[in-house]
Amino acid sequence: MLFLSAATSCAPAIAQDRSIVVASTTSTEDSGLFGYLLPIFKAKTNIEVKVIAQGTGQALDTARRGDADVVFVHAKPQEEKFLAEGFGVKRYDVMYNDFVLIGPKSDPAGVKGRDIDTALKAIQAKAAPFVSRGDRSGTHSAELALWKQAGVDIAAAKGPWYREIGQGMGAALNTAGAMNAYVLSDRGTWISFKNRGDLEIVVEGDKRLFNQYGVMLVNPEKYPSVKKELGQAFVDWLISAEGQAAIAGYRIDGQQLFFPDAEKKGS
Repeated sequence: MLFLSAATSCAPAIAQDRSIVVASTTSTEDSGLFGYLLPIFKAKTNIEVKVIAQGTGQALDTARRGDADVVFVHAKPQEEKFLAEGFGVKRYDVMYNDFVLIGPKSDPAGVKGRDIDTALKAIQAKAAPFVSRGDRSGTHSAELALWKQAGVDIAAAKGPWYREIGQGMGAALNTAGAMNAYVLSDRGTWISFKNRGDLEIVVEGDKRLFNQYGVMLVNPEKYPSVKKELGQAFVDWLISAEGQAAIAGYRIDGQQLFFPDAEKKGS
């Protein structure tokens, strides 16, 4: 009786152990991708995924503290640094989409249809309102790199027209709408964003706006608390044929938000 009682009392704890923490970017959460993918993954594996949605820099810092089992983000230079420091095991490409420059339909800087370099130079030259996430996210890192590629020293050039909010993509889009401002967004969050008001895509399709996502297991040798097997099962599923098909199948109003490109199809 004592044995049966002990076994019964342990059962819930064992079941609860089939969960992992994934530190990820806000775009995978705000776009609705996780809401679509995770029930599919849980139905197959009975593993529950708890998501901490932050900017990429913050997500990587969460993993550096040993507070996540897996990292799923979109800033490859930061991800490679994370690996080089020994915090991750191996990085896998998972999917991509692109960034888009969002702005008011009136387009006060006259950037619509231009390439991203020309657009950013015009915004800076005219001091047109621009919203920056300012949160060390993958989108923020991409924005800073684009200013640099355009030949604009944004640290020196920014003024009242350039507003850093230190928040996620949804908040940045809402702020841009309220300010009648420009903002860089990942396409997935933009497609799922409902409060568009007077905003629209003004620049898209430039190859410099490519947006790659990657996934890594946090190094269990550095953090013994990492759930190695369960975390790796999630990584393996994302890059498998089934996981890649699930990513491709996520659409809003017929529009595909992310495009799978794992290196090892069907692994």
